[in-house]
Amino acid sequence: MATPVISEHEQTSTWQSLANDWGSDKDTFKQVPWGKAMMWIFLLSDTFIFGCFLTSYMTVRMSTTVPWPNPSEVFALTVAGQTVPLLLIAIMTFILITSSGTMAMAVNCAYRRDKNKTFWLMMVTALFGLSFVGMQAFEWSKLIIEEGVRPWGNPMGAPQFGATFFMITGFHGFHVSIGVLYLVIVALKVRRGDYDKTGNYAIVEIAGLYWHFVDLVWVFIFAFFYLW
Repeated sequence: MATPVISEHEQTSTWQSLANDWGSDKDTFKQVPWGKAMMWIFLLSDTFIFGCFLTSYMTVRMSTTVPWPNPSEVFALTVAGQTVPLLLIAIMTFILITSSGTMAMAVNCAYRRDKNKTFWLMMVTALFGLSFVGMQAFEWSKLIIEEGVRPWGNPMGAPQFGATFFMITGFHGFHVSIGVLYLVIVALKVRRGDYDKTGNYAIVEIAGLYWHFVDLVWVFIFAFFYLW
């Protein structure tokens, strides 16, 4: 049986096709701004870190032989003589979810070149974030001073509770604090007109990606720490 002969033109076409397939990723992502792509890569790496933290928390929670403190009692507030479970945490969660809405509106206004609304919406978002950090500081002080919770132990149950709580909520609070600073800087640059020359307001969307990520992570922390 005769062996088929491939012409030089067919070989060139085959190699060219392979080269085009191999380099197609450049065509796929060439419309994505460099800063946006780098933010997605950063958020992906941060997802792995938070994922490891929460997985470690679940492992410790399920393997400890000492009773775990009841979140409804640990994180309760007394209002008008009545103990309200998770009141402060509910307010903190509402604030972060609302801030995602104001950030989304800021991105929309930025692409419509409405600098004034973009500035104020980003500042409101930053204010929400600052309020969240302030409430978290109050929560920490209450646990440390009034309840006696420490990273190495607590009087309410499993000693691992303090270590996991301070590590994960502290790491998230650090992200929120950085996000507040980030939003304020970008908002001031928008108001000053730094992006008018290029007409590129993608930086507002990039800041929004970071902020939405911080809010999403809190949803998981809220579910694992306060509802479980």
